[in-house]
Amino acid sequence: MADTPLSRIAVIGGGAWGTALASVAARAGRKITLWAREEEVVAAVNKGHENTPFLPGIALDPAIRATSDFAELAGAEAILHVAPAQHLRAVTAGLAPHLKSGTPLVLCAKGIETASGKLMSEVAGEEAPEARLAVLSGPSFAADVARGLPTAVTLACADEALGAQLVEAIGVPTFRPYLSTDVIGAQIGGAVKNVLAIACGIVEGKAFGDSARAALTARGFMEMSRFGEALGAKPATLKGLSGLGDLILTCGSRQSRNMSLGFALGEGKTLEDILGARSSVSEGVYTAEAVMRLAAAKGIGMPICEAVHNILSGKSGVDDAIAALLARPFTNED
Repeated sequence: MADTPLSRIAVIGGGAWGTALASVAARAGRKITLWAREEEVVAAVNKGHENTPFLPGIALDPAIRATSDFAELAGAEAILHVAPAQHLRAVTAGLAPHLKSGTPLVLCAKGIETASGKLMSEVAGEEAPEARLAVLSGPSFAADVARGLPTAVTLACADEALGAQLVEAIGVPTFRPYLSTDVIGAQIGGAVKNVLAIACGIVEGKAFGDSARAALTARGFMEMSRFGEALGAKPATLKGLSGLGDLILTCGSRQSRNMSLGFALGEGKTLEDILGARSSVSEGVYTAEAVMRLAAAKGIGMPICEAVHNILSGKSGVDDAIAALLARPFTNED
């Protein structure tokens, strides 16, 4: 591996995805500090070298050190920020006083802030204006990545030289970041696909069959494309790993927290019961509202995402939302 100054990397977020990325970066030869809010995660990682609360059964490199103190991250040369989208602002505000000016901050959460309708890069830019931002997104289940199974993702950074450094710092043969400068596009795909995955989960839960799921995925991609391009995303990015690639993965497997949530809704369970039984975050539940507000402001038609939002917000039942979609007028595909 070529020399890189990014030898000390901190990972913010002790959930499954943060732990998986810490494993990848350790595999790439970096010195890793994992920040977790939960003291039980810190103890499990440091003593047992396993994140038993969120990623059980996967051994971690003993060199990964966990902490709940932001001050211990002060020496990091790059930060992988994996806090959930709706908590990113608060966590970044807590982190910012310990960041050196110009520290690369790689945003790995997939979502849009519900309260403001802002992308993660906008939120982080407000709370840590001296950081140099990048985005990591793509089709990647945490367990697959942590186990070292082959995965490819998008790493988007407006500064191409910094992006290349980051790729070199965390890339390994089985975790392949593809470089992009389209920071907006890399975020749009990851956010919208979570909403669409809930819709595909509902289709699975209702036992509508693979044909229906394929149609919904394809039509959902058209919604993602219209939405992304209206917000400034490049079409090529939306057709790539962080857009179509992530959509295919998330809409095709119940390993996806969003699809599995939709599946439970399709089976007749209530949203409150589903969320109450989970310790992990299903980002699409919160992103749906933000997507629909932005779509309405820009006059973008997104009937599938709207149906999901109506179900999640209690405006419509599952069966009524499905009936409304199936009753829509026939139209041209484009």
